[in-house]
Amino acid sequence: MNIMPLRLGFVPLLDMAPLAIAHELGFARSEGLALDLIPAPSWSSLRDMLLWGQIEAAHILAPLPVAMALGLGGAVARVDILQNLSMNGVVVAVSATLADALRAIGHGFGFEDARIAAGDLAQIAPSCLRIGVPFPFSTQAMLVDYWLRGTGIGYELCTIPPPRMADALGAGEIDAFCVGEPWGSVAVETGAGALLLPSRAIWAAAPEKVLAARHDWIEENPAATGALMRAVWRAGKWLAEPGNRQTASELLARPEYVNAPSELLDRALRGEMIVTPRGELRKVSGMIRFHEGAASFPWRSQAAWFATQLAERHGLEPGASMIAAKEICRTDLYRQNLRGVGADLPGASEKLEGALAHPTAVASERGTMILPSDRFFDGQIFDPSTAER
Repeated sequence: MNIMPLRLGFVPLLDMAPLAIAHELGFARSEGLALDLIPAPSWSSLRDMLLWGQIEAAHILAPLPVAMALGLGGAVARVDILQNLSMNGVVVAVSATLADALRAIGHGFGFEDARIAAGDLAQIAPSCLRIGVPFPFSTQAMLVDYWLRGTGIGYELCTIPPPRMADALGAGEIDAFCVGEPWGSVAVETGAGALLLPSRAIWAAAPEKVLAARHDWIEENPAATGALMRAVWRAGKWLAEPGNRQTASELLARPEYVNAPSELLDRALRGEMIVTPRGELRKVSGMIRFHEGAASFPWRSQAAWFATQLAERHGLEPGASMIAAKEICRTDLYRQNLRGVGADLPGASEKLEGALAHPTAVASERGTMILPSDRFFDGQIFDPSTAER
C-alpha cells in the first residue's frame, strides 16, 4: 500500500481527539495515510496555515469557515467543512471574585440553567464584563452573544488563545471566559475561577470543531479526502465507547497534543465536571460528543445559523449569507465517503435547529436514527428555509 503523508493542524484542546486517535491507533494508516499533526498557537495562525497551504486540513472552529465564506477575516480561498469533529465540550467560567459575589446572592452553581446564570450574573457584573473567547469567529463568541443578548449585561469579547485562558482569568485580564475543555477545568484547579455553564446549556447541540480543508485541495485530491474522512470518522466512533475514555485521556495529555493533566481530560469525556475549587461535582450528559446522534454530520442548517449571527453582527444580507454557508458544508462528500464504512446517514441535510426537546427518531438511509436534544436555552427554533426568504 502506498502511504500518503498529510499535514493536519490543530490547537491544543480536548476536541482535537479524533485526529490524535486516527493517528495513534492506526485508523489513518489503514486508509493509506501518514498524518503529521502540527500544533498552532492560535486560531488565527491555524487559519493562515490552512489558507496558505502549509497544511492540508485542520481541526478548526465551526463558524470560521462560515465567516470566510462570507468574506470576513481576510479569507483568500474557499474552505469547506468536511465533517464535524465534536459537539459541545465548552464551558463558561467566571473569576474567583465574581464567583464569590454570585455565591453571596445565593447562586448555587447548578451548571445547567442558562437563564438563571444570566440573571444572577446581571446582579453582580461590573459595568463592562470582559469575557475571553478564543477567536471572534468561534462558537464561543456566537454563544456568548446569543446568551447575553437582552440581559442588560454590558460586555466586551477579548481574544485569548485557549491554553492562556486560565492564566488570563487568574491575572485579572478578564472577568470571565468561554473556552473548550480542559482549559476551563484548569481555571478551577488553579483557583482562578469557577465554572458557570456548559455550552450545551445555551445550545444543546452546538457544533464546536470541524474538519476543514481548502476547496481546491479537496477537488484535486478526492481519494485522500475520502481516506481522511473515514479515518477521522472511525476515530470518533472509537472515542464514543465509554471503555476507551481513560486510554484517550492519557494519550491526549501528552505534550505533543493537549499537554494537560489526563484527569481533567477524563472528567470532560465522562461528563463529570468539578465546577468550583470547593470540589462541587456536576454531571453533564453529552458534555462532549464525537459520534453518537449524527454528531459528525455537517448539517447545513448549523452553518446557516452561524451565518445569520455573523450577518447580523457585520451588517450582511442574511439570505445570501446562509446560501454561502450551506455551500461549504460538504454533505455530499460525507454521504459518498462514509456510507461504505457504516455511517448512518440522515435523510435530509438540514433541519430545524432547536426543535428537538428530547431524543427523537428521524428518517435516515437505514430507516430511522436517534437525534439528541438540540434546544436553545430560550426555546427559539431556527428554520433555515424560512430565514433565506
